[in-house]
Amino acid sequence: MSYFERHVFFCLNQRANGEACCADHDAQAAFDHCKARVKAEGLAGPGRVRVNKAGCLDRCAGGPVAVVYPEATWYTYVDRTDIDEIIESHLKHGRVVERLLLGPEVGR
Repeated sequence: MSYFERHVFFCLNQRANGEACCADHDAQAAFDHCKARVKAEGLAGPGRVRVNKAGCLDRCAGGPVAVVYPEATWYTYVDRTDIDEIIESHLKHGRVVERLLLGPEVGR
C-alpha cells in the first residue's frame, strides 16, 4: 500500500526565454485552488490525496498540465471549473475526466 492513494503534480515551471510554459497559464492559481479544495473536502493526508508543485514535466505544448499518480493520468485545464471536475470525478470517485486528458503525443 502506498503512503498516498493519489498524488497530483502541477507543473509550475516558468521559462524566461519566451518558450511555452505552464506558469504563463496561471498554473500557480490552479495549484493553490486544488490544494485548498482537496483539504476542504477532507481528501488530503496519508492514505488519501497529496497535491504537489512540480518543475517542468516536459509536456509544455499542452500546458498547463497536471498529472495524477498512480494512474499516470495527464490533464490539461483552463480554469477552476476544470480543477473542480478533476477533484470531484477523479480524486473523489476514481473516474477519469476524459475531456481534459492530455494526449500522449503532446510533448514539449
